[in-house]
Amino acid sequence: MATLHDLETPALLLDRSVLDRNLSRMQARMDRLAVRLRPHVKTTKSIDVLRRVSGGTQGSITVSTLKEAEYFLEYGVTNILYAVGIAPGKLAHAAGLMRRGAELTLILDSIEAAHAVRQAAVTFPVLIELDVDGHRSGVSPESPLLLEIAAALGSSLRGVMTHAGESYNCASTAAIVDMAEQERAGAVRAAERLRAAGFNSPVVSVGSTPTATFAADLSGVTEVRAGVYMFHDLVMAGIGVCEIDDIALSVLVSVIGHQADRGWIITDGGWMALSRDRGTAKQRIDQGFGLVRDLDCRALSEDLIVMSANQEHGVIARRDGHSPDFSRYPVGSLLRILPNHACATAAQHTRYQVIEETDPTVVACWQRTNGW
Repeated sequence: MATLHDLETPALLLDRSVLDRNLSRMQARMDRLAVRLRPHVKTTKSIDVLRRVSGGTQGSITVSTLKEAEYFLEYGVTNILYAVGIAPGKLAHAAGLMRRGAELTLILDSIEAAHAVRQAAVTFPVLIELDVDGHRSGVSPESPLLLEIAAALGSSLRGVMTHAGESYNCASTAAIVDMAEQERAGAVRAAERLRAAGFNSPVVSVGSTPTATFAADLSGVTEVRAGVYMFHDLVMAGIGVCEIDDIALSVLVSVIGHQADRGWIITDGGWMALSRDRGTAKQRIDQGFGLVRDLDCRALSEDLIVMSANQEHGVIARRDGHSPDFSRYPVGSLLRILPNHACATAAQHTRYQVIEETDPTVVACWQRTNGW
């Protein structure tokens, strides 16, 4: 079998043991709260990862692209929620998936989109997207528009969904707990308004990794969607959702040079390998373009981060500005970079090199899908 030393860098590493612990922890939490988990596969985009999730290919999933839906459908996954507001130009693609056996649910937040869906060649089940935190898309749970969209959808309406994306900006666990309740209460309130007006609303779908992790009560909710929890990342660690050691994903890079007068270690892991995501920049600890670990993913005493990144070059430096001990990082040595945003970093790669904690053996290579 190959080892980490045999891989050509940069390479995307996935620690299977850490992944499995993350999966078990979230499933146990959903079981305690008595709600179904509809995992979001936008982070992993891999059938091999989904097979390790409770329910696996027999369960229901959330996707962020129709290409993801197509990919997972090829492996027999049929119950799919496409959790991005439908664009009319994608309805033909979506209809094709339905004809091939997908139970594809769409979301929308406008009367215009509702009319387009009703005129499509097939009948789609639809959830109305709600805005419970001012973060992005959706209809306010109290808006008259909610009932107007429901009327336009008619029998296609299946319920409501929301995503408390603002939870990523919470500064404390207490704030995430409050956001989780705000998310739950808003979604339940919208469903109650629809039912009171005579509309069908059996589905109340909520979810984000932070709110799923810290929700105290999910009464009235029928399903939770979360995805980043599978891998975790530095943003999640920065808001207290996970520990650094819960991050299952890293990028293996090689040292290719030094700029001693500047205190820089140069690697072959630039933003094409790490992504440009700087999600920790506004957090208490700015991790640059990624946190540097040794080959066994252990913390380094010098506290190195990727301070800047060009397309194929990563510049590593000490966080405190002092010069590192370059003898510890000779040309050709290997380092691992923990990502700010697991979704963005994984999207730069086509496969996972699967490992088990500190064992350098590569035990599997799992493919992933990319694009739209």
